[in-house]
Amino acid sequence: MYNVDKGLKKTIIQLNRILSTKYGDVLSLDKKTFRDFIHENVGTITKIQRLNRENISLCAQKGGILGVDGSNNRMGGAYPHFVEIYQGLALSSIEGNRPIFKTDFYTPLYPEEGDNPLEDLSEGEESIRKRKLSTIEVEAALEGIKQFNPYAVFMDGSLIRYNIECSDIWMELREECEKRNIVIIGIIEDIKTSIIGKLLSEHGLLEREGHFYDRELLYGLLEYGEMILIDEGVTKKSDEGFSTLFMRSSQSPAVIGIDILDSQREYLEYMARLILSLTPEDGRGIPLWLDIVDREVRIPNQMIKGLLESYLDREILELFFVPERDKRTL
Repeated sequence: MYNVDKGLKKTIIQLNRILSTKYGDVLSLDKKTFRDFIHENVGTITKIQRLNRENISLCAQKGGILGVDGSNNRMGGAYPHFVEIYQGLALSSIEGNRPIFKTDFYTPLYPEEGDNPLEDLSEGEESIRKRKLSTIEVEAALEGIKQFNPYAVFMDGSLIRYNIECSDIWMELREECEKRNIVIIGIIEDIKTSIIGKLLSEHGLLEREGHFYDRELLYGLLEYGEMILIDEGVTKKSDEGFSTLFMRSSQSPAVIGIDILDSQREYLEYMARLILSLTPEDGRGIPLWLDIVDREVRIPNQMIKGLLESYLDREILELFFVPERDKRTL
């Protein structure tokens, strides 16, 4: 049994009280009133159906799905004595035995051109991490569409982040997809937008000030197979060249987001139906193929440890990347 400090208990109780107070207005919203508000101010709530076998087979005949995801892992101690490894993977649902991997690394011991994390240690590192991870994902996707010419590309996460973090190569990928008529979408499991919360506050339905994310507001609001097609102009993504929707693609009460190029907006509802068709009903809302890519691209702790121990000189490894606490013996 753990000995739980009384102060820790009080802290958790205080946390519960803070969150209950903040979300009191949200939790008390009538479901029908809330849905009507979304329908009028955010976008149309629509029930969609899975594609039939013929349509799914047609997607496969047109090249199938290219799933793209990235992963990172770190070994070492405090700044600057660590190394972070990045891996991106593009995997075709038709040519699954021909994975396309892209890799990169970052360590403050070897700053590259344009990397200056010392300006602001935490924000600088985070910016480098995002840029490197996004870049290798787009590189993998770009090579994947040239090799396999898929019907659609499923990217893990919002498309707008690629536009922000690696705009040059992202524009190359975007133009290549448009030229080849390949539909590219971003599938967002961890939604970070706050479109609905801001509108609720503006209309006086939320009295308490605060940041309310769409992920928490939509939790349990949609039925299985329902989507909200976001009206143009409601979100800033439309200014950046993207269209978006929210949908509940499994029996889990959580929703996911889908981004698509504005030039391919006509395919958005069809892509939502395809995702619904490829997602296990009892899963977490993510298409099975993207889950497979996520599993394959991960860099476990033992993998990065084994790689560094195998390919770095022992002196370099211990000098730079093995913290003193790991050398302690009991």
